Amino acid sequence: MAKQGGRVLNFIAWLTGVIVSLAVGFAMVGGTLTLPTRLGGDVLAMIAGWVVVVTTLISVVLAILKQ
Repeated sequence: MAKQGGRVLNFIAWLTGVIVSLAVGFAMVGGTLTLPTRLGGDVLAMIAGWVVVVTTLISVVLAILKQ
């Protein structure tokens, strides 16, 4: 029983990470989250946002294929 509970908690933690990553990535792409101008500003934030979104989606696909 404890092993099943651990799997559920691991899945919930993984799903939470995916949701947060996508939220942050899309916020950076959409301009809600930006970087200071001295660190690259909106353009760098948009690029970083797309990197976060794409790598998160790739990790979700790989995790599903692993199962």
